[in-house]
Amino acid sequence: MRTYVLNGWAASPVAWSGCGFPFDRLYSYNEALDGEFERDLVAGQSPVFGVGWSMGGSVLLESVARRPRLFAGLLVVAASPRMMKDDSWKGMSEMRLAALRKGLDYSLAGSAMFPVPEPNPYMADSEENLSRGLDYLRHVDCRAALVEASRRGDFDSLPVVIFQSRRDAVVGAHNARFLAEVFPRAELVEVEGTEHALPVTEAARIGAAARRLQGILQERTK
Repeated sequence: MRTYVLNGWAASPVAWSGCGFPFDRLYSYNEALDGEFERDLVAGQSPVFGVGWSMGGSVLLESVARRPRLFAGLLVVAASPRMMKDDSWKGMSEMRLAALRKGLDYSLAGSAMFPVPEPNPYMADSEENLSRGLDYLRHVDCRAALVEASRRGDFDSLPVVIFQSRRDAVVGAHNARFLAEVFPRAELVEVEGTEHALPVTEAARIGAAARRLQGILQERTK
């Protein structure tokens, strides 16, 4: 069984260094937008364990809604099926989205997202790449597809763990509650505070959850 990790927008792979679970590949947001995750997913011979944080979580949720049989399990961290607000959703405003681009450090509320001394390899990313990442966040919406797949029973046997800060200013807690209803076997882990960079601040708990799920899924394949 393969484990694939999808990183957040403009996030360093160093963010996952403290989690301590094995994975086969970590996809940057650029690689996800270029379709590399989807190509690897479809090309594989067995279902995968998908781990996604923030924008990477959105990509993961879109993929599982389209191809549920290609997933053995999910771990979603501060993930949203719909990033922007609308008449029935409490997502980000255009002003908040603009703040993400103005300052990556501000967008994460001063978190330890990019641990010193390791530099963030995406801080010098091109304006085109950063902008297309934000454009993806602006338009992603897989709520209806997830609900429909859930109604069909596509997720009935899918183990899912959801990590969410209760007062995250980027991805609100309503996202986790929505996902907990969509995935019948979901385990919701709520974290006090406002932190969005949970792979850094909750590394031990996320790593333990990932290893536990990997063990369960490996047993299933025996």
